Amino acid sequence: MTTMATRILAVEDDALILRALSLALEDEGYVVAGVESGEDALAAFDPASCDVVLVDLMLPGMSGFDLCRELRRTSDTPIIVLTARSDTHDVVAGLEAGADDYVTKPFETKELAARIRSLIRRSRPHRPSGAESYVFGDVELFPRAGTVRRDGVPVALTKTEFNLLCELAEHQGLVMSREQLLERVWGYDYFGDSRLVDAHVRRLRTKIERDPSDPAIIQTVRGLGYRLA
Repeated sequence: MTTMATRILAVEDDALILRALSLALEDEGYVVAGVESGEDALAAFDPASCDVVLVDLMLPGMSGFDLCRELRRTSDTPIIVLTARSDTHDVVAGLEAGADDYVTKPFETKELAARIRSLIRRSRPHRPSGAESYVFGDVELFPRAGTVRRDGVPVALTKTEFNLLCELAEHQGLVMSREQLLERVWGYDYFGDSRLVDAHVRRLRTKIERDPSDPAIIQTVRGLGYRLA
């Protein structure tokens, strides 16, 4: 059972679905605040009192995609997008807008609760098993300090992006399969799929690579996975 300290902001424009979702998650032990628009979500959001944000992608007015982008401007609070579309484009677009994970409607509350628990676990500080710092090109990674610098300038990463970079760094030079990264970074394999890894690698590249279209740090090994050069 999840502790009552875990606080969720649920953003869903259908009042009946929002009510049902809130009640179901409260039965799982979460504290839920519900709003019906992206605008209301921005007004209600406080990173100091919110552990996870659930965002319906198809919101009226400000879309769920735009809401994710706005939240990411100021916060690394974990985000799960809820979508009625399983289309790859929509899922990837939601992830690249800043979400950490997604759930396709209709979904079981137990599945969503498992995703939330996984997010909460990996949002805690990374427990590095390797070196105190890593240097690759003009990028410096300090796992224990939880910081990344490029040319000496701090780089803002989400908790998931940071943990992904740490995992790659701890296996520098070795190929990590998407399945391995799902297990080690996301903490599960049955619920996840490779789109989570690919979208987060693309986001990481935009932040640490000089030319994300021709990456020199995080390399793709075709048919196998990713490797930190």
